Amino acid sequence: MSGQDPFCQPRRVRRGAALTLVFASVLVAGAATGSFPAAEPLDRKSASDRARSAAYASPQEDVAKAAEEAMADGKSPMEAAERAVSRSGDRWGAVYSQGEYEEFEEALDGEYTGVGLWARREGDGRIEVAKVASGSPAAAAGIHEGDRLRSVDGRKVDGRPVTEVVSLLRGDAKDAAAGTTVRLGLERGTRAWSETLRRARLSTDDVTVRTLAGGGITVIRIGAFTKGSGDRVRTAVRQAPIGTGIILDLRGNSGGLVTEAVTAASAFFDGGLVATYDVEGDQRALHAEPGGDTTRPLVALVDGGTMSAAELLTGALQDRGRAVVVGSRTFGKGSVQMPSRLPDGSVAELTVGHYRTPSGRGVDGHGITPDLDVEQHVVERAETVLSGLGQ
Repeated sequence: MSGQDPFCQPRRVRRGAALTLVFASVLVAGAATGSFPAAEPLDRKSASDRARSAAYASPQEDVAKAAEEAMADGKSPMEAAERAVSRSGDRWGAVYSQGEYEEFEEALDGEYTGVGLWARREGDGRIEVAKVASGSPAAAAGIHEGDRLRSVDGRKVDGRPVTEVVSLLRGDAKDAAAGTTVRLGLERGTRAWSETLRRARLSTDDVTVRTLAGGGITVIRIGAFTKGSGDRVRTAVRQAPIGTGIILDLRGNSGGLVTEAVTAASAFFDGGLVATYDVEGDQRALHAEPGGDTTRPLVALVDGGTMSAAELLTGALQDRGRAVVVGSRTFGKGSVQMPSRLPDGSVAELTVGHYRTPSGRGVDGHGITPDLDVEQHVVERAETVLSGLGQ
């Protein structure tokens, strides 16, 4: 499992509420930035269903009412909304301050505050540096790929999920600003040392492309679905050498803009269904654009950090027989959140539905099981699979 410091971070744990992740929502990102997919309705709730629903306040209405009443009483609407979200039992429900949500939207534009480290968890539970962003504080400090990360601000990280390690690297809302510091305990061979890094504003490099030596295989890694990532995937596929295979690396991809995930899917499909989803009972569909490469051998790599919109893409590739999925079971985040602005500018986010793969599989709480379960040397196994597919 791997992760990058600005993404997949547990933003906070509220009273009774579960982990909330920056890129853990499937559709909230699109709604928040005005790029919510103009999806095609499949069917609608009946009049009796709507009447029955109208007789009860929705969780969104409960949260909005609590915030408005708190504002009228001179209390904090955000704190009242947090209590209402906690009572709702919504696993993914959360409330963000205005500043936090603005930061979230900036991240979707491809910017973040962090130190420029990607982390991965090895089979023995050790956390290693998977990648160092060029020009980042981590790069300036001489941290290298493969270095072992022992601690963050004095907290040992061995055995922790990558999401928790990312959260520690990223910092809480109050201390995650550019210029704040984080102290890392590191190890390289027999050398152990500490390094204090100052967080900075960085640009994400969410789509990277490389060619494997020898076989000419193109590896396209998508770190997150930020704006423009889908088109960059399509460009990479068009520019890949003719007759060669592609490895689509979705490991550690915690999601993002669902519209970008659908655009990425369009690189491999000639139209057709990518996923269905419901919003308060209204069924909708997401379709790929025509004109994608439907014949080139393709392997998709996934792991426990593959979630949300990345699972949506994986499910489409697997269900439609377009790719062989290699790796380990994905996270299992298949619910749809919608944001709503509260009177003080904060934002409440609650679950309103779930999405399904083209064959109708639900992902939430289950994840996607790869076609080939592989924990070690995943890229090498993917090369072997591609050779069997005619690479």
